[in-house]
Amino acid sequence: MAKWFEIHLWKRVIFALVLGIVAGLALRQGMGPDAAGAFAETWIAWLGELFLRLIRMLIVPLIFFTLVSGIIAMGDPKRLGSLGARTIALYFATTAFAVSIGLIMASLFRPGASLSPETFEGADVSRMEEVRSGAAEAGSLVDRLLAIVPTNPVEALASGNILSIIFFAIMFGVGILMAGEVARPVAKWFDGASEAMLKVTEIIMETAPFGVFALMATTMATNGLGVLQSLGTLAIALYIACVLHILITYGGIIIKGVLRLPLIPFYRGVTDAQAVAYSTASSSATLPVTITCAEENLGVDKAVAGSVLPLGATINMDGTAIYIGMVALFGAQAMGIDVSLAQYVLIALMATLVSIGAAGIPSAGLFLSGLALSQVGIPEEQAFLIIGFILPFDRLLDMMRTLTNVTGDSAVATAVAKWERELDEDVYRAPDFY
Repeated sequence: MAKWFEIHLWKRVIFALVLGIVAGLALRQGMGPDAAGAFAETWIAWLGELFLRLIRMLIVPLIFFTLVSGIIAMGDPKRLGSLGARTIALYFATTAFAVSIGLIMASLFRPGASLSPETFEGADVSRMEEVRSGAAEAGSLVDRLLAIVPTNPVEALASGNILSIIFFAIMFGVGILMAGEVARPVAKWFDGASEAMLKVTEIIMETAPFGVFALMATTMATNGLGVLQSLGTLAIALYIACVLHILITYGGIIIKGVLRLPLIPFYRGVTDAQAVAYSTASSSATLPVTITCAEENLGVDKAVAGSVLPLGATINMDGTAIYIGMVALFGAQAMGIDVSLAQYVLIALMATLVSIGAAGIPSAGLFLSGLALSQVGIPEEQAFLIIGFILPFDRLLDMMRTLTNVTGDSAVATAVAKWERELDEDVYRAPDFY
C-alpha cells in the first residue's frame, strides 16, 4: 500500500481512468449492453457517486473559507479591484477566443450537414421536460445578474448558489479588512479554517482514483463508445476545438506568449484537475482539486487561487462557449439554414454571454444552447427537439468541455498571480514533479 501512495496522484488518476474505460467496455462486450449496464449501476456506480458526494461536500465551505481568507491575505481592499478587473477581463478574452475556434471548427466539419429535420423526430421526448426546465433555469441575463446578490447569505450557503456565495464572501472579507485590529481574531479563524479545508481536500483526493475508475467504468458499460456514433462528427469537431483552445489560447498565447513561462510545467501541473474534470464533467466538483493544483503545482499564491478559481468555476466556461456555438451551427446545418455573417456575430455574442455563469454541473451548457439556436431562426419547439436529440450523447462531450473549462481557470489564475507578483516560480518550475 505504501508504494501506491508513493506514485504521484495524477498518475494514479490517469491509470484509473484508462482502467475504467477498459473495464466498462469489457463488461459491455462480455455481458451484453443491458446486463453490463445493470451490473455497473448496481455494483460499481455507487463508488463513483460516493466520490462525487465527497467532492460536493467540499465545494461550499472551501469556496467560502478560502475566498474570505484570500481577501484578508491581500491586506488592502484596493488590490481586489486590480485583481478582479484583470481576472474578469482575461476570462472574457479567453471565452471570445473559444467561441471563435468553435465556430470555425463547426464550419469546417459541418456536423449537421448529413442530417435533416426529420432526424429529430426521434428525439427523446420523455426527457424534454428536463431540457425545458434546464433552459428555464438559465433565466434572462438581468435575472442572473440580480441573483448574484443574495437576499439571505445563509440560504445561499445552504443551497450552494456559488455566485451568491462568492459575492458575500468578498463583501465579508473586505469588511474584515476594513474593521482592522478588532477583527483580527476573525481573520485568524478564517485562515485556520481555510487551511483545514485544504487538508480535508488532500484526504478526499486520495480516493480520486477509485471514484474515477467507477465513473468511467459505469459510463462505458452503460453507453459504450457507440454513444458517439450518431454524433461522431460533432464530437470530433468539439474535441479538436477544445484541444486547439488549450494549446493555442492557454498555452501559446497566455502561458508562453504573455507570461513567458515554460509550457510543460503548466500542463503537468494541472493534470490532476483535468483528470477529475474529465471524469466528473463538473467544474464545481473539480474546484477543490483545481485549487490544490494551482497552489501546490503551479505556485499560485492562496490569495489569488482562493479568489480567481472559484470565480472561474462559475463564469469561465470556455468549453461551454465552444459547444453552444457549435450546437447552433449544427442545428442550422441540419435544418438547411444558411447562416449570415451577422448571425455568426450574434451566435458568438450569445454563446459568450450565455456561458458566463452557467452552472458548473453536467449538461448545463446543452440546456443553454436553445438561446443560441434561436439566433439562426430555429423555432423553440424545434430547438428543444435538437437538444433532446443530443442529450443522450452529451456526457462524453461534456467531459471534454469541463476539462477545457478547468484548464482555462488554471491558466487565468497563473496569469493573474504572475501580474500580481504572487507566483512562486520555483514551485512552478519544480523539476521533481514526476
